[in-house]
Amino acid sequence: MGQPVREYLLTLCVTVAVTYLLTGPVRKFAIAVGAMPEIRARDVHREPTPRLGGIAMFGGLCAGLLVADHLQNLNGVFELSNEPRALLSGAALIWLVGVLDDKFELDALIKLGAQMISAGVMCMQGLTILWIPVPWIGTVALTPWQGNLLTVALVVITINAVNFVDGLDGLAAGMVCIAACAFFLYAYRIWFGYGIEAAAPATLFAAILMGMCLGFLPHNMHPARIFMGDSGSMLIGLVLAAAAISISGQVDPDAMALFAGGERNATHAMLPVFIPLILPLTIIAIPMADLVLAVVRRTWNGQSPFAADRGHLHHRLLELGHSHSRAVLIMYFWSGLIAFGAVAYSVHSTSMWIVLAIAALSALGLLLLLLPRFSPRTPRWAERLVPPRYRHAERAAEAALQDASAVEPEPARPIVAGVSGVNGATAIGPRSRFPDRRKAGSSR
Repeated sequence: MGQPVREYLLTLCVTVAVTYLLTGPVRKFAIAVGAMPEIRARDVHREPTPRLGGIAMFGGLCAGLLVADHLQNLNGVFELSNEPRALLSGAALIWLVGVLDDKFELDALIKLGAQMISAGVMCMQGLTILWIPVPWIGTVALTPWQGNLLTVALVVITINAVNFVDGLDGLAAGMVCIAACAFFLYAYRIWFGYGIEAAAPATLFAAILMGMCLGFLPHNMHPARIFMGDSGSMLIGLVLAAAAISISGQVDPDAMALFAGGERNATHAMLPVFIPLILPLTIIAIPMADLVLAVVRRTWNGQSPFAADRGHLHHRLLELGHSHSRAVLIMYFWSGLIAFGAVAYSVHSTSMWIVLAIAALSALGLLLLLLPRFSPRTPRWAERLVPPRYRHAERAAEAALQDASAVEPEPARPIVAGVSGVNGATAIGPRSRFPDRRKAGSSR
């Protein structure tokens, strides 16, 4: 079992290296072709930044699949399943549309149609949902039309959820990386823990997706030197959806043999089975909530659901008073809590310690979320020992007036003819705009 771990690690490292090394040349290419849109009203960055980061991420995806195809314990995924080829076909199509959008600003309906076509391409090659587990009923087989429609819906929702959350430096790449890590742990457990080879493609997809995000993050952290653009956000959204479809819609829960025993044991065993059904949604719970709130908000205001605004969750964190970096870390925290909490609960659903740990971390997350609302104040006897922002408003104003009155203005130094100040005419410091030349011995 150690050998597949090493091969997954090798695939991950190759994907990270290729993505990281390609991002620099891609940035220069984006600047050369003019893929640097002007700053819009909803943007939070202050300088025009090149897009097209998805080109480097697509290169990392291709490199990861190519290396995995030549590894001894991973090439069986390509021999026994057509899912990697289906993923590459759909990813190439959505990536191409994203590149065109980063350069020419395509219409939202065109991008929506491209997302549906990409999902349809994957369905035609076998990457589709075959059955779903239904509580208290069991596994329900789907007709081809039902499976294809459900697959297209999941792909479109996931792509747009990731695209909506891509509003701060490093936010989308980091959140998807956290989701991919949690998904990898779950899929690896299904493959090697239960011996179900149908989970192998999803495990590979999650490892490659982690590499794509990790390789791009050093260039995208605040202040970002390049953005992934729609070519990157739609690409990683599609890869995440493909992993979710592969593990949730093609792995038969009955093959896990969790329903053995009495009725009470079967009831407890059902929880880990249905957690995988909603695991893809829990992993992108934060982007999904942002997507739903954005659609409701825009339609309520009489706008198009695709109209951009500054009402996303990350914008609201900035309005609360969080800095750019702190807002990103808070979103990371909640994404990791939901994703890894769902994975941990799927493994030990009867453990109360997991529930208590999730509740305690949720309380900590709420405290961090509302931290700017709590402005600490120092007791009155110690106010002179702390900066003014920690004092009471009245006392701080009085202290500021006292400090201003205590500072006496420096007398103006006369300008002597023929003698220049420090560094001559470039001296640093206050200087009269119209010096009195009579003091300098002028003819006036």
